[in-house]
Amino acid sequence: MIMQRRFAGPALFAGICLALAGVYGWHETGAAGATLRMLWLVLLLAVLEVSLSFDNAVVNAAVLTGMAPRWRHRFLTWGMAFAVFGTRIAFPLVIVGITAGLGPIDAVALSLNDPARYEAIVGAAHGPIAGFGGAFLTLVGLAFFTDGGKELHWLGWIERHLTKITFGRGVAVALVLAVALLVARGLPAGEARDYLLAAAVGIAGFVAVEALTATMRGRSAGPPRSGLGAFLYLNVLDASFSLDGVIGAFALTRNMVIIAIGLSIGAVFVRSLTMVMVERQTLATYRYLEHGAFWAILVLGLIMLLSASVPVPEPVTALIGAVLIGGGWWSSRNKPLSGP
Repeated sequence: MIMQRRFAGPALFAGICLALAGVYGWHETGAAGATLRMLWLVLLLAVLEVSLSFDNAVVNAAVLTGMAPRWRHRFLTWGMAFAVFGTRIAFPLVIVGITAGLGPIDAVALSLNDPARYEAIVGAAHGPIAGFGGAFLTLVGLAFFTDGGKELHWLGWIERHLTKITFGRGVAVALVLAVALLVARGLPAGEARDYLLAAAVGIAGFVAVEALTATMRGRSAGPPRSGLGAFLYLNVLDASFSLDGVIGAFALTRNMVIIAIGLSIGAVFVRSLTMVMVERQTLATYRYLEHGAFWAILVLGLIMLLSASVPVPEPVTALIGAVLIGGGWWSSRNKPLSGP
């Protein structure tokens, strides 16, 4: 019943989006074969988004479980608008507009009329995107494992030692900066500057969200679990997860309309999957699933930081995340509780 109720809306949304994609494809090509190919690409992009964002869904579920109903509702409404229209549609256009010195309308026109140039401009911004997203995600992962109040451990020896790093966020920030500086040494001067600046913004964003949360709840360890801090945390986390996926979508198509439709369908399904986990108390049943998700986030953050100089294929990243989350699920079924 929960599954039917939660996925009825996304299914309807997907049907409307596929219909719009069909109309767009026929208008642009006038050929049934080409239109069907566009619809197939939309489905592939939706599946790609869901597969890459499963760890994000697990973490979202962990935070939403402790959120007040009104903030949960705001995340599912306002947050969805930000996730679909902000990160997956507006963000690439903003990149193009800033990089090419174009206004919003001209950026949209470029994406529709010259997709090859549009892709090249967005692709050229991969360094700053990797710096921001990688720094933020790495700190998210480290915050979970360095939480001194965490009593449940999956990878016992490693996680128990990580919880001893409780003397401020300075160690985690220093680690992220060290990785970013090492990566920047292999980049041209201009690219290195932009990459480091973006990483600094990612770090500042994480620290700002944590500071807001600490002010509201009186402590700063671990990810925020309620209120405005948790709402901001989840939306920035969603954006960080989506940045690399938006660029990776160009491996399938250069068409901005098809990319936006496909990724938006996937984003809606991920939100519903998150709520199913919350309502079924999945994380309480599979106690190490959250640990696997945060390990996946930590690894993804480091991969994003490194990808500015060493490109890593999206399937590899997705496979690592799937293995870590699958390992957490398997251990939840077969491994006894591990204390501090």
